[in-house]
Amino acid sequence: MKQTDLIDILSPFTAERLALLQRHEAGARVVSHYDFNNTYQYVVNREETHVTWLQSALADAGASMPPAAAALAVPVVPKPSRKVTAAAFRGVLEDDAQHARAFVARWRPRVEAMTDARHKTMLNVILGESLEHQRLFEQAASGFEDLLGRRTGGVARQGGVLPNRWQE
Repeated sequence: MKQTDLIDILSPFTAERLALLQRHEAGARVVSHYDFNNTYQYVVNREETHVTWLQSALADAGASMPPAAAALAVPVVPKPSRKVTAAAFRGVLEDDAQHARAFVARWRPRVEAMTDARHKTMLNVILGESLEHQRLFEQAASGFEDLLGRRTGGVARQGGVLPNRWQE
């Protein structure tokens, strides 16, 4: 596979991955449900790893990081109440699942056609993890709260997270 052909795949793939990362960061700021927000933190962490891999691959091919593709808007969330309910975030979570599904559907055929085994494997890992993120968002949208593990001791769920890390 020629370097130019590789860059022609890696660059737009990276731009879309960056847009999804930014969308998930924005989603984490509005989804205050504790378990769902932890899921966003997990997804964002993995996507940051994906971006690092892609940045290295582009640098090896002699290309720079592209800007993120068009920004993906976060659906409106009802005004938060004192009691954080899982249903309040269904629209955001379903939207994220749909974006992950569309990303994989758009890129799977192009990645399968690649002849560079190293980069094809890397992109397939990213696509596979994107499907896992889709599954997590779908489960959260259905109201399932034990996404990253079960609570011990029957501790009740209460409270939520703040939209910003540091508050003064």
